[in-house]
Amino acid sequence: MKELQLKYGCNPNQKPSRIYGKDEQELPIKVLGGKPGYINFLDAFNGWQLVKELKEATGLPAATSFKHVSPAGAAVGLPLSETLAKIYWVDDLGELSPLACAYARARGADRMSSFGDFIALSDVCDVSTAQIIKREVSDGVIAPGYEPEALEILQQKKKGNYNIIEIDPSYVPHPIERKEVFGIVFEQGRNELPVNEELLSNIVTANKELTKEEKIDLIISLITLKYTQSNSVCFVKDGQAIGIGAGQQSRVHCTRLAGSKADNWWLRQHSKVMNLPFKEGIGRADRDNAIDNYIGEQYMDVLAEGAWQRVFTVKPEVFTREEKREWLDQMQGVALGSDAFFPFSDNIERAKKSGVKVIAQPGGSVRDDLVIECCDKYEMTMAFTGIRLFHH
Repeated sequence: MKELQLKYGCNPNQKPSRIYGKDEQELPIKVLGGKPGYINFLDAFNGWQLVKELKEATGLPAATSFKHVSPAGAAVGLPLSETLAKIYWVDDLGELSPLACAYARARGADRMSSFGDFIALSDVCDVSTAQIIKREVSDGVIAPGYEPEALEILQQKKKGNYNIIEIDPSYVPHPIERKEVFGIVFEQGRNELPVNEELLSNIVTANKELTKEEKIDLIISLITLKYTQSNSVCFVKDGQAIGIGAGQQSRVHCTRLAGSKADNWWLRQHSKVMNLPFKEGIGRADRDNAIDNYIGEQYMDVLAEGAWQRVFTVKPEVFTREEKREWLDQMQGVALGSDAFFPFSDNIERAKKSGVKVIAQPGGSVRDDLVIECCDKYEMTMAFTGIRLFHH
């Protein structure tokens, strides 16, 4: 197959639409279910590159949950604690495969943003992973293959219309990439720069300590940023992104957005949230929405008279600002990556509030000394990678 006709482009009025191989090259994909669209393929190909690099860098199965050409979550296949299994709504599925753990983490980090995601998997999709995908609202999945039973499960999703793409894992794209904007062709070399531990060798803070686990988390943050619309910042903990701030014009707004998502991930693990008395039959999406409101400033949207009865069996107590701050102060050991330098130390101050301990960023700001000074104040470890990871 050298080309595939699509229903339309980014919007229904943008016709005709297709994808095709450069210089009559065969497409490296097979569509095994559904009819993926233009944005589906953008998410699929960006997501596939991300998980392929994560697998190569860590040796672990990887998954990502993409929405509108940026990851909502990305993770490697480390086992889930009982708490994480519960807040990711997979505690009823028994023992999960490493790949399933990776997707549960990627989907679960920011469930609000992952609603209706496009999934990318680094490994052949197994039954364990397909069972999680089956129950979630999702647009499709791309993987290097599917176990027969897993494929059967996925082909039943959306009455047989779920988008399932198989990609050739040996496919190597042309080193020069092009795109057209306003009738003008843009051309550049692909960003083939490997993200590995060598990028973390230039530690500029007084604290020089970086554990193996922290290095893995920083590598995850940088690879995630490589495929996130810029400007972008990524918070990572224990092998998974817990907060991604994408596409912001201001660096500190990236940090605030990513930090607020990381905070929500941690707040969901508080006993008040984990023990919310949901009514029988409430779907996962409705539970996610209720939790998002409950832990946020708009908590009365779900606790007001007439509102809480639709979701809960008993009206929950307010999760006070003081209780939330006390709980957030217990979040520690978070890694932070940035796709470009921090121009001001306000980014570090905000990162500290979300438990950041280690940072990787390019460096090169005229205020690097002030940023380093702020890190030293909190005994953080910061590496200057010397590379920028803009993605558009």
